[in-house]
Amino acid sequence: MIPKGSVIVITYNSATHVASCLGGLRNQPDWERIIIDNGSEDNTVECVRLADPDARLVVNAANRGFAAGINQGVRIAQGQIILLLNPDTIPSPGALDKISEVLSANRVGAASGALLRPDGGLDIGFMVRRLPTPGTMLAEILLLNRLWPRNPLNRAYRCLDLDYSVPQEVEQPAAACLGFPRAAWEDIGGFDETLYPVWFEDVDFCRRLRNRGWKLMYRPDAVFSHTGGHSVNRLPFRERQIYWYRNLLRYFKKHHSARATWVLRLAIGAGLVLRSFATLLGFREVGVREALRGYSQVLLKVCLGDQNHR
Repeated sequence: MIPKGSVIVITYNSATHVASCLGGLRNQPDWERIIIDNGSEDNTVECVRLADPDARLVVNAANRGFAAGINQGVRIAQGQIILLLNPDTIPSPGALDKISEVLSANRVGAASGALLRPDGGLDIGFMVRRLPTPGTMLAEILLLNRLWPRNPLNRAYRCLDLDYSVPQEVEQPAAACLGFPRAAWEDIGGFDETLYPVWFEDVDFCRRLRNRGWKLMYRPDAVFSHTGGHSVNRLPFRERQIYWYRNLLRYFKKHHSARATWVLRLAIGAGLVLRSFATLLGFREVGVREALRGYSQVLLKVCLGDQNHR
């Protein structure tokens, strides 16, 4: 029997969350469930097998990256409607069908629902954003958003003033819950696997869809609970910094002018100096030595390094 659609979950050290996600998916009738494990080092694979023996599980020997995992899942999926779901995301009853309904409209290339934080509030600032511009990224890199979170650039970029009770067209729904027709994925050649291992692959996907004339929609009554950041937060601080900044520049090199990309590259250097001073003053998420080592590695490998090097 052909499924209504196929749900793809990319796991990476997701043992603490994936069982709840699969429990929610098993309550969504007639949807195929595909789990792509990207070389987890914990017991994620065992958790998947126990939580959902009927799910199709693919175990990669190493971390192929988020984009490559998605493309791998789409290629083996039976459904014409694909829903990408993070392992820390749980659908409410009927949420998948509501996303599918949106995607049945002409030229709708992607759709997302409402993401609820653990406290029950909408995950505003994350679940829907506008596509990044040089200005909005400068505000992020140079710490303006930390000092003045509701500045005009950040308010526009993170859609802080959007009416989230209304279905509407948006620019960049989050990949934590992102549905798309197979036809749209094929039209733009899938996700860009050079944006490895994570960050900006979903932004790039949304931008390319819009460039090809596809619409991206938000549907508030398709509700999903979302914890957020469970995999990336397990990466070492240094790697998180390198991946984010490197993929930011790769995205801008692909979609913006060389001048804009070089401005951002210079701004990253200045921003790293600011972050180093903030670290020394006590504003930090990790130890001083680890933070300064991470920032120096970004400077060497991203600002001064080869952007084509994985």
